[in-house]
Amino acid sequence: MKCPFCGAPETAVVDTRLNEDGDQVRRRRRCLTCDKRFTTFERADIRMPQVVKRNGTRVDYDRDKLVASMALALRKRPVTAQSVDEAIARIETRLLAFGDREVTAEQLGEMVMHELKKLDKVAYIRFASVYRNFEDVGEFSRVIREVSKADPNNGQTGAKEGAGKRTREQG
Repeated sequence: MKCPFCGAPETAVVDTRLNEDGDQVRRRRRCLTCDKRFTTFERADIRMPQVVKRNGTRVDYDRDKLVASMALALRKRPVTAQSVDEAIARIETRLLAFGDREVTAEQLGEMVMHELKKLDKVAYIRFASVYRNFEDVGEFSRVIREVSKADPNNGQTGAKEGAGKRTREQG
């Protein structure tokens, strides 16, 4: 590894440790020329597939776009950031498991809808309405009926009826 301070090509590894998740290696190095120390990180170079959009164009997979899309659907919903991170990790694991160099935007959208349906039914409907380009109330009604049939709690995420409302005694 080349020294970032003096540019010398010879460095020595002083310490090596795995991060908590075990997916990244942290190495402390010392330059044999200038004797300065620096840290490097190593992790597997895994390439996400390209996304083939509906119009046929290909774009690089963009995790930030996925995060933003899910955040928009989940806006003001009672879902933890950890749950969202885990859902995104499951989507990315599935993308890598395909083993293909390309995935269609439709496949990716269906994965997102699958995860949102498990996280929050309202977020699922919000995302589906944009993703599937709902054009009338009937399409909303159909998806709401479908979600309600599949969910014995009828979309309730555990919040009690009237939660957050003030009573006269609370003032």
